[in-house]
Amino acid sequence: MKKHFAYLIATVIVWLAIGHSDVVPCTIITVGKTASTDNSTINCNVSDSRTTRTWIDIVTHRYHNPGSLCEIYSNSKRTVSAFDLSAAQIAGEIPQVSETYKYLNTGYPCMNEYQLTVSETTFGGRDTLRNKNAMFTCEELCRIIMERAKTAREAIRIIDNLTQTYGYNDAGECLAIADKEEVWYLEILGCGHDKIGAIWAAQRVPQGHVSVCANGSRIRQLNLKDSDWCMASKNVFAIAEKMGWWDRTSGQPFEFCYTYAPESRRSMATRRREWRVFDLWAPSLGLDPNASDFPFSVKPDSLVSVRDVMAIIRDTFEGTDFDITKNIIVPDKDGKMVKSPYANPFMHYDMMPLFKINGGWGAYGERCIARYYCNYSIVMQIRDWLPDPIGGLIWHGYDNPATTTHAPLCIGITDVAGSYKISGRTGFNRECAWWAFNRVADLSAQKWGDMRVDVDSARQVVEATVFDSQAALEDRALKLYRKNPDAAGDELTRFAIDYCEMIVREWWKLGDWLWTKYTGKF
Repeated sequence: MKKHFAYLIATVIVWLAIGHSDVVPCTIITVGKTASTDNSTINCNVSDSRTTRTWIDIVTHRYHNPGSLCEIYSNSKRTVSAFDLSAAQIAGEIPQVSETYKYLNTGYPCMNEYQLTVSETTFGGRDTLRNKNAMFTCEELCRIIMERAKTAREAIRIIDNLTQTYGYNDAGECLAIADKEEVWYLEILGCGHDKIGAIWAAQRVPQGHVSVCANGSRIRQLNLKDSDWCMASKNVFAIAEKMGWWDRTSGQPFEFCYTYAPESRRSMATRRREWRVFDLWAPSLGLDPNASDFPFSVKPDSLVSVRDVMAIIRDTFEGTDFDITKNIIVPDKDGKMVKSPYANPFMHYDMMPLFKINGGWGAYGERCIARYYCNYSIVMQIRDWLPDPIGGLIWHGYDNPATTTHAPLCIGITDVAGSYKISGRTGFNRECAWWAFNRVADLSAQKWGDMRVDVDSARQVVEATVFDSQAALEDRALKLYRKNPDAAGDELTRFAIDYCEMIVREWWKLGDWLWTKYTGKF
């Protein structure tokens, strides 16, 4: 007992230390256009955070006067006011461009009017490289490329120019940047505590492949002679040599991830998620779940759909050796040992040592894709056969991916439902959409084995509605677009608002149902 208590205390202390860091543990998954069932490029971001803002809005296309300036905001701690620009501090100013593009503004801006998308995950990297006094955070880089870029390559050039001029102040980040033709993974870090600039590398994903990044640097060797597939900052080798992290004369190949973020590759929490995505979609490869490295990308055994992506971000390792609930068993009414209905994959990390659950975050246990502290998840489709306002489609879901449902928001919409504009970080609010989904997530974790059935049933009903009606909506919008683009935008907006309001009502009802069905029966 004393041993377990000491282990628990140690776990809590370490967890509190992690909880006070500004590292946000997210997962990104991409699907190339010829790897998807409908020839769309898919860029998915599971944004796990206890602090980033919950509300979303549309930032419109704007024109700017010559000589005007663009304010850059400081948000390195990803506080509740993230991207609430009225409350943010100004880190500096840069020259404004003549026009900036429309984009959907989630916790991290995610898609603009040209169907350019970006998703994010933090991998940390060597702390000696971070300059917290430089201008650009990761969030602000995402905002600027949404405002100024039409393609992934253009976005990478903009990031390079801005960080070399004004500096990068965040931890190591991976950005999956995808356009109508290409998917690139860009990994970026600072270049020293007192240095203005950045170190970065970018690698392109083949159109027929899927890829993943889960808080670990993924880029290894760089073939900069082939700029069609690989790019990097000019200082990528020089700083490694200067710091003694790589010796050009040693005969050993330069590997970006092991040079600049070696600790991220040691994390089983990272590697296990990488394995899970590849193993579910390319089981023929027979990848070792305990391997140190996996391919940068793989060709899936079967084409991948949007619903496949939604299913994988709900994954909790169920049915594998890494299911943290597999040993929490009790006798059923017939005396047979079965998994307890109270066993849930979302127990807090400080509980795991009591159940002798290991792996993942070291002492904490396995770290699956779906998390109870997820803020939102987005599955973004880029469809080049449709006009941009209709082709760019963001499936947005609040809170834990395992207990949410995703709403389709075309980039052509001009507004979002009122409940999606309300912050959920200021306390419980029945007018706020995020709270409807957060409440269901927390309630269902109390008796996951039974409640998950009710949640899955509700999701199946509303998802059937939207997937069955989406094609007809887009057909109507396309006909309107050919005559009057504004009318098409109005149609898409009406549908999005009505659907979002409907699912929020359904999730409030679902939460009430869970409460009344199970209360007093635990």
